[in-house]
Amino acid sequence: MRRFPLSRATTGGGHRTSLAAIAALLSLIVAGAALPPAAAAAPDRPADTSSVAAPSAEVPAGVTAGVAVFDRQTGGFTEQVNASAPFRSASIVKLLITLDFLWNRGPDYSVPAADRARLEPMLRSSDDEAADHYWSANGYASIVTRMVSRLGLSDTAPPVDQDFWGYTAMSARDTVTIYRYVLERAPAPVRDFIMGNLRRSTRCASDTFDQHFGIAAAFDRPWAVKQGWAGSSYPDGTCGPPSAAPNRADAAADGTGPGSTATADVDLTRPALHSTGTVGAGDRSIVAVFTLHPNGTSYGKAFTDLGRLTRSLDVPGGVAPAGQWYGTWSSLVNVRSAPVLGNNVLTRLPAGVEVLVGCQKKGQTVSVPPYTNDWWAYLPQYGGYISNIYISHPDNRLPDVPLCASLP
Repeated sequence: MRRFPLSRATTGGGHRTSLAAIAALLSLIVAGAALPPAAAAAPDRPADTSSVAAPSAEVPAGVTAGVAVFDRQTGGFTEQVNASAPFRSASIVKLLITLDFLWNRGPDYSVPAADRARLEPMLRSSDDEAADHYWSANGYASIVTRMVSRLGLSDTAPPVDQDFWGYTAMSARDTVTIYRYVLERAPAPVRDFIMGNLRRSTRCASDTFDQHFGIAAAFDRPWAVKQGWAGSSYPDGTCGPPSAAPNRADAAADGTGPGSTATADVDLTRPALHSTGTVGAGDRSIVAVFTLHPNGTSYGKAFTDLGRLTRSLDVPGGVAPAGQWYGTWSSLVNVRSAPVLGNNVLTRLPAGVEVLVGCQKKGQTVSVPPYTNDWWAYLPQYGGYISNIYISHPDNRLPDVPLCASLP
């Protein structure tokens, strides 16, 4: 997520929750506590990663990337690029926050309704207020310390400022280890709760950022994703119809305010965009892609570069979606339910983002002087249309895109 310090309080300006609230939650946890999961041992790390073939990963110019792709069928990596390099986690640390909460839930690992109401949007829509709640209630940076020990993580470390959970250091290979624990060692209720929510990832995050980049755009389902983003050059989110008001965050939330001094190992200043999760039937491949972009990079540019990198990877079980990728121009381009103007906006694109075009058809003429165009592109991943006038191509009708046969 872009915003990742503790929530600003509506009164008093405090960063921490009250002692009474913490005590109440701790009593709830103790009431349901039991032994830790029986399968708490960390997954075995492959003994020899030097035999991995030369990566096919195509890292765009100016991007710093950490990549790991693990094939659970063969038990080996198909891709490793700076796999042990630590990145600031942004919202990927929400996986550890969730696991820490679930660790002592009792024999059936049931999740109380009040916690389900927080955890589900935190996993599906990357809700930050839920992360704030558990971070403060369960010990701040000690959450990370506990999970490092429990899972045997090598490159993960608590944040330099414990008020900022998104400053947690994580690597691509440690992220693979986390997913392997969830899939292979965690009790079934824990696995089903986490993976079930990640399979229900919403396109629009809680802060109205479009979070279906990377894995979610590069491959057809089945997939499950947990994404992360942070950057002061990223404007407010645009996902959803225009009536969806974006949540604004202050500069400190983007790693440019207090507590943002970079360490020798983790860059807290450049815009970050991360895509992690599983791809293919039976969660065959675990994919972790962490990226940092040049200062000033727009969200649409980072979205596009991460997409190109992810599509270049060797991901066993992954199926590329049908269609042609095209760049777009302008900002707040509307995706509409039909190829006509009107009160039919489904969502708005990040400025300049690359999109998958499935087919095209004629519709209402759109004029943006000096251009006029009556062709519309259908975007299957959004379930709607944009005018071809906003496609970065000189022709009104795209030459390599078929006509839409049965769509409205």
